[in-house]
Amino acid sequence: MNILSPPKARLSIEIVLDLICPWCYLGVRRLMRTLRRRPDLMFDLTWRPFLLNPDMPRLGMARPDYVVRKFGGEDRAKRLYASIAEVGRTEGIAFRFDRIGRTPSSIDAHRLVRLAARFGRADSMIEALFSAHFTDGHDIGEHGVLIAVAAACGLDPLSVRDYLLGDQDLEAVHTDNLRAHRLGINGVPCFVVGGRHAIAGAQEPEVIERLLDVAALDSLEY
Repeated sequence: MNILSPPKARLSIEIVLDLICPWCYLGVRRLMRTLRRRPDLMFDLTWRPFLLNPDMPRLGMARPDYVVRKFGGEDRAKRLYASIAEVGRTEGIAFRFDRIGRTPSSIDAHRLVRLAARFGRADSMIEALFSAHFTDGHDIGEHGVLIAVAAACGLDPLSVRDYLLGDQDLEAVHTDNLRAHRLGINGVPCFVVGGRHAIAGAQEPEVIERLLDVAALDSLEY
């Protein structure tokens, strides 16, 4: 060990997100890109659920009905989706909103992330769920889809099936969602660094990096 090298700051990062939020996909992609270019820092990531549609039926909703309810009409939604898809291309994300036939409840997908975290696979599960929904157009509220995604991430499909059929972690998802609102988080993605510094939205990497620098300085002072 080089005793002259400065100590690395170790930062906790809570990522508050919903898995059916395209801006969350963009924000997470930008965050991970930023973290990769900071080998001088160490990170502990925790994924926290946020329910954009808390009243969504567990079976989800047909996409046309959801678009009308959420955006007031298909034309407005198409303009918004086209704008998001353009930004997505700059981040290597192939948004295919046209493939999404049903807007799911994200509760079981959030539960699956919690399960994956116990095996150290939450990061890959998040990326796989985003891709399944936004690129492949799969219904990530459907258990068959979730089991297939979990298996691709290295989890045992039979164990995942049993987990999803039960209610384990269901209350935890709702508790985390309530906690986010009590903390004043009303939009996602939101990144909370070091428990003290927060930033919301799919920010550019330069903005995220400045936040990391401030949090890293704080961590070395305490």
